[in-house]
Amino acid sequence: MYNTLYEWFWWDRIWLPPNLTWTDLEDRDGRVYAKASDLYVTVPYALMFLLIRFMFETWIATPLAHLAGIRQRVHRKAPDNSVLELYYTTQSRNPTQSEVSGLSKKSSLSVRQVERWFRRRRNQDCPGVLKKFREACWRFVFYLGAFVGGVIALYDKEWFYDVREVWTDFPKQSMLESQYWYYMLEMSFYGSLLFSITFDVKRKDFKEQIIHHLATLVLLSFSWCVNYIRVGTLVMLVHDASDVLLESAKLFNYAKREDISHSIFVVFATVFMVTRLVIFPFWLIHCTWVYPLDHYPAFFGYYFFNVMLVILLCLHIFWAYLILRMVKKFLFGTVILIRKEHKSSQ
Repeated sequence: MYNTLYEWFWWDRIWLPPNLTWTDLEDRDGRVYAKASDLYVTVPYALMFLLIRFMFETWIATPLAHLAGIRQRVHRKAPDNSVLELYYTTQSRNPTQSEVSGLSKKSSLSVRQVERWFRRRRNQDCPGVLKKFREACWRFVFYLGAFVGGVIALYDKEWFYDVREVWTDFPKQSMLESQYWYYMLEMSFYGSLLFSITFDVKRKDFKEQIIHHLATLVLLSFSWCVNYIRVGTLVMLVHDASDVLLESAKLFNYAKREDISHSIFVVFATVFMVTRLVIFPFWLIHCTWVYPLDHYPAFFGYYFFNVMLVILLCLHIFWAYLILRMVKKFLFGTVILIRKEHKSSQ
């Protein structure tokens, strides 16, 4: 049963163009190709990233936070109450006034005491600024290193300047050492984000973040196995370009340097729109959707890869909407502030 499923899953006709088999991608004559077994190392590497992150946040990010004037805020702990705790964890963190009255009778507390309990309980779960700063600092360092490393790995490659070169000699394209490390480190990092998702800061787009991480890992795994590595490196570089700016904007915001944070965020929004909503769909998706058909007919792997790219594009559109709302808030807020200052000076 297992062998049958295994053979069916790795059937050549599913993942490779017609007239090609996995034996065509076996190492020979000094040419080395990517293999699915290469991805096994991403699991221990992801765990290693967690260890490095812990040391980085403890020895580097925390002292930086203290230099920026950020301290761990201690919240008063809500007293133990099994009735209220059960409601908090299973029903709602923000009960209505009628629900508060009902809980007051069940817990033998006054309405005011119940309201205070829920306020303190919510504060306990609210991540402190120090935790947010350390997390943003770690991501900023990784994205910066990944982007710089990606540029170094790609700047002298033909497909960096002409995306048609992505499909030259496909799929018999020998793997480069720079491509190997670029892929392994990126996949390990996103794997570590999935491992740490339970104790990382939970934001409003929590579900979208999970979908993004899973889609990214599936996309990178597939592109590695079927030798879509060239376009995969371009996709990673395009994504890392704006992430660096986002995390740096967060760092200045947590340090209460809103003026610098807002300026960087506007630059981030511009880079995001250009890379994620222009270059990504009109260059990269176009490259994977149109140009391959000049070399071979469409097959399942071709559709699968493009569907995953479209899923990422949908997430980009969702995030672009949120980003534009924030930019509008910054600009509108600035206009209101200027008007108030002008009136007060008259």
